[in-house]
Amino acid sequence: MRRYDGRTTIFSPEGRLYQVEYAMEAISHAGAVVGILAADGVVLGGEKAVTSPLLEKTSRCEKMYKIDEHICAAVAGITADANILVDQARVYAQRHTYGYGEPVPVEQLVKTICHQKQGYTQFGGLRPFGVSLLYAGWDTRYG
Repeated sequence: MRRYDGRTTIFSPEGRLYQVEYAMEAISHAGAVVGILAADGVVLGGEKAVTSPLLEKTSRCEKMYKIDEHICAAVAGITADANILVDQARVYAQRHTYGYGEPVPVEQLVKTICHQKQGYTQFGGLRPFGVSLLYAGWDTRYG
């Protein structure tokens, strides 16, 4: 490890932030997730990568998350980072429903989580999230 890649706010001699590149590399090594938009719905799918033949095969899906009754997400990258962002999205959706008496608009939820995720690349002491999320949802405004 070089002395300039241990912190998120220090640039390398080439002018790059290595912590951001490490997060992007974690996403690129993850199994793929895809979304297909059809006339009557959306389909999300994810590749279930087997990292070792010694691991027991399970039917549990670690890439698909239900955020609210009308929003779901597929993730690629570090599962622990995905759990943090999905939990924050669920809390935001529940607070909106409790406060306004209606489901959160999909675009509003996605923008809120994206702003929070991007903020981790700007402030010192915070490691960028190594996960990419693909959202699918339905609301009364955009369908």
